[in-house]
Amino acid sequence: MELGIFSLGDIYAPGGDTAASRTDDITSYGVAAERAGLDVFGVGEHHSRQFAVSSPAVNLAAIAQATDRIRLTTTASVLSVLDPVRVYQDFATLDLISHGRTEIYAGRSAFAEPFALFGENLHDLDSLFAEKLELLLRLRDEDSVTWEGAHRSPLVDAAPNPSARPDLPIWVAVGGTPSSAQRAGALGLPMALGFIGGTLDHAKRLVQLYRAAGRAAGHGDGVLKVGITSHFYVGESQETALEEFFLYYQRYLAPETNGGRGWRVDPAGAQMLTARRGALMVGGPREIAEKILDLRAELGADRFLGQVDLGGLPRTMVHDSIRRFGERVAPALRQVLGS
Repeated sequence: MELGIFSLGDIYAPGGDTAASRTDDITSYGVAAERAGLDVFGVGEHHSRQFAVSSPAVNLAAIAQATDRIRLTTTASVLSVLDPVRVYQDFATLDLISHGRTEIYAGRSAFAEPFALFGENLHDLDSLFAEKLELLLRLRDEDSVTWEGAHRSPLVDAAPNPSARPDLPIWVAVGGTPSSAQRAGALGLPMALGFIGGTLDHAKRLVQLYRAAGRAAGHGDGVLKVGITSHFYVGESQETALEEFFLYYQRYLAPETNGGRGWRVDPAGAQMLTARRGALMVGGPREIAEKILDLRAELGADRFLGQVDLGGLPRTMVHDSIRRFGERVAPALRQVLGS
């Protein structure tokens, strides 16, 4: 089972965050993840000034130059508003820079701003994503592409440079939409499921839909991989972890932070989510290890990525969490799982 962390690069300006400081933070967390022995580091993509990263391939290229082993992915690329040719070129280039460590999580977008910014119609969200994902896959899989769709100009014998390796991993990022899980399964692509609320039972239903759609399309279980992403903090103990983390978690989710789209969370609600089957991956090393083992046992998860920084979480706390994950949680998991 692969273990890693990711950042969405949110900016908490009252705490002194800037785009420049958060860019430096993200690079340092990627380097720290490799030093801690983790397998994957991810960077998100957003298109408002509440976030530092709009072009994750650039940030990941900086991390690639400072690391040697860790896999580098987006979490996630907002494919619905992007040109698949440009996405293909950016990540084929990143794969050369990183010597074959690049992946793409392709997502639809949880925010409306990118559609206005890039001149796309939000009402076309699903068809935009489906069409652009199809083109991105063909660009990866074929030497030259002749293609026509509804949302961009046709291609005739297109061969964008540089050529990507044919096995460059492309995952489908899924929030909670059943049709998105089914699409990933039908295409035989790995699914990265955002598990940020509810219990394992909610996640299990989406994973079952994903695998059923994949099997119905003739894909074997070996290609139907599941990754889980969650809010995350490894404290020194279960007793202190939520107390340390809650203020930043509450702030991150607040409607004021998210242009009215967030939600209120209170200590009791957060405590429920940190329970054994809850979505919030906050606890001591033992509790985090148990919850990740549950993801493996009940969902068949092949990968777990924790969102390691949010809401102005101090850098020292982030680095301590990464260190505990790498030094205490990951070895325990690998011993149990034999990986």
